[in-house]
Amino acid sequence: MASNNNHLKIHQHLKVVPPLSSTQTTTTTIPLTFLDIWWLRFHPVERLFFYTLPISQSHPSFFFQNLVPILKSSLSLTLQHFLPLAGKIIWPLDSSKPYIQFNSNDDDYGVSLLMAESNSDFNHLIQNSTKVTSSSRSFIPVLESTDLFASIVSIQITLFPRNGFSIGISTHHAVLDGKSSTMFVKAWAYLCKNIIETKESPILLPELEPLLDRESMKDRDGLSDTLTKNWVNAISKMFPNEKGNEKSLKILPFEPKLEDYVRATFELKREDLNKIKESVLSKSEIFNTNEPKAKSLSSFVLTCAYTLVCVAKAIQEIQNERKKFAFLFTIDCRARLEPPIASNYFGNCVLAYFVNTQPLDFIDEDGVCLVAKCIHEKIKMVIENDVLEGAKDEPSKFTSLMKEGYEIIGVAGSNRFDVYESDFGWGRPEKVEIVSIDRGLTIGLAESKDGRGGIEIGLVLDNHVMDVFSTLFLQGLNLY
Repeated sequence: MASNNNHLKIHQHLKVVPPLSSTQTTTTTIPLTFLDIWWLRFHPVERLFFYTLPISQSHPSFFFQNLVPILKSSLSLTLQHFLPLAGKIIWPLDSSKPYIQFNSNDDDYGVSLLMAESNSDFNHLIQNSTKVTSSSRSFIPVLESTDLFASIVSIQITLFPRNGFSIGISTHHAVLDGKSSTMFVKAWAYLCKNIIETKESPILLPELEPLLDRESMKDRDGLSDTLTKNWVNAISKMFPNEKGNEKSLKILPFEPKLEDYVRATFELKREDLNKIKESVLSKSEIFNTNEPKAKSLSSFVLTCAYTLVCVAKAIQEIQNERKKFAFLFTIDCRARLEPPIASNYFGNCVLAYFVNTQPLDFIDEDGVCLVAKCIHEKIKMVIENDVLEGAKDEPSKFTSLMKEGYEIIGVAGSNRFDVYESDFGWGRPEKVEIVSIDRGLTIGLAESKDGRGGIEIGLVLDNHVMDVFSTLFLQGLNLY
């Protein structure tokens, strides 16, 4: 059966469930914490892993008859550890808050798995070079959501005959953050690889065993209710048609930017980051501040500052008007709550924060230094004080900045997730891509594939803006 996309052939669509013995006649509900509710109707996080295979293993008959069953069985075993993913989010009329429910007798129980085949150019897809934005969308599954319920995870495995395959994963942000979703992928990869090598079902490594207990995430000062109310108000302002439909679980329409937009990956190597750091630190004393001069800056700060300035200047040059910019990023709160949460906590434990920059800092001659300084100071302030302080005000700040015409630039992923370590038994990924950055103006981050301390940067921009950005990005590194 062929899909509407001429390059994609659908082989099978099914639900994968945990082993029946572990969940037979089980109905369980799991609450959403105040940090989960923050992301309740946010668009899914969509990530794509590309793997190469020998020609013999990437023949359709061999791949679907021999390799896919291993991927399916290992996925089922993984779900035994990650049971919430096999359920769905619901919000009954008689409940003040939504929650996760899974029922082993429900026909919709399990994770949607789509098996497909594509004749697209695999070698082109795994390159960092510019490509049309839609080129990656065919390999990402739809995450189902309606007014009444929302699925949590959807997966698509796509074969590229004679080359390799991809695993596309779409996850609901209200159930798991980036650290949790990559933990799930690594657990699946670990079990799959061990089944291939030992023919047995291995025990999951302790660091890959998720902590599902949400009781450890204590609400404070009614923050859950406040955040829920503030997000409802923010949504009604951003999407007026949603007013009066506050309990809907349908994901908000942050549609991908496809027409006239392109996708590309850039890299800052360790030596590039060192040169940027030296430049920023050498200039930091020229700015009036009561803060002590930073002695070092993280790779995250340096990467974001450099990329943000290049993006802002490229937009400014093409649109030919003075625009205001703001940067929104997230911080993992696991180790920063009172009491701290275990590093393997499975759920959302991130909060979003705006950086206290001036709107035109991003296009200033010393923009990289200004923005790096502001990001560094914001992170320092958050981690040295109460990480939850001011969290309830961020939704209203978001809508206010949008109303004032700001270009809000976000960030997804992290160079600390080690996504290139996700080996399912056929080698490390050739390419990992955050596809969902095309749903907004967002920087996608991952560690460099070579493991030498660099950072990969994924971007989706208007094609003219991308041309200017590429020039600014590459030429700027030669100036340090």
